[in-house]
Amino acid sequence: MRVFESRLIRYIDQLKKFRILVKLSGATGNYNAHVAAYPDIDWIQFTEGFIESLNAGRIVLLEVNPVTTQIEPHDTYADLFDILKKINTVLIDFNQDVWRYISDGWISQKPKAGEVGSSTMPHKVNPIDFENSEGNLGIANALFQHFGNKLPISRLQRDLSDSTVERNFGVALGHSLVGYNSMLKGLGKISVNEEKMMAELDNHPEVVSEAIQTVLRAEGVKMPYEASK
Repeated sequence: MRVFESRLIRYIDQLKKFRILVKLSGATGNYNAHVAAYPDIDWIQFTEGFIESLNAGRIVLLEVNPVTTQIEPHDTYADLFDILKKINTVLIDFNQDVWRYISDGWISQKPKAGEVGSSTMPHKVNPIDFENSEGNLGIANALFQHFGNKLPISRLQRDLSDSTVERNFGVALGHSLVGYNSMLKGLGKISVNEEKMMAELDNHPEVVSEAIQTVLRAEGVKMPYEASK
């Protein structure tokens, strides 16, 4: 559990520091129309101030990209979705491990009143929340992968195929949110089966072999691995 926490914190910290590059520099990216209409305004300074004003209350911040043509190249979209994809990958790994812990009996699920398990085995409690989370996060990651591959590419920096893809951002984020909520719901139903875990340890004394080998090496005993084996 601590390993998964550590991995998530690393990516969440990246998310908190992340900035999406944006433009406000006109059709060709050089402020020429702006200057023609209002020549006395420092448009670069205005742009920076305006974009910064939009950051109040945001988790993922915006930043001006001063070098663009017709569109902002979307490289930071690809970077952002890569971070989200990695977060989801860690959580898929987590869901699969918890599924296995439940299967092996190390973690117990609390049955919910009125909820049955398998259609033919009503006594069985399936880890459906973790399975639901895994499936939704997988769909989200497939979309995030496409976003990252597609969006930084634009014919002469002006092709509009990006707009079709951008309309599906909410779909990927929605599947992610469903996945997060399902995982949290599943975590609310489980408890540690300490008796089962202690029985497993008692049945496998070989788990202390590393400590035995280390002591033997420290004492200068030859071939400690073979001896403990």
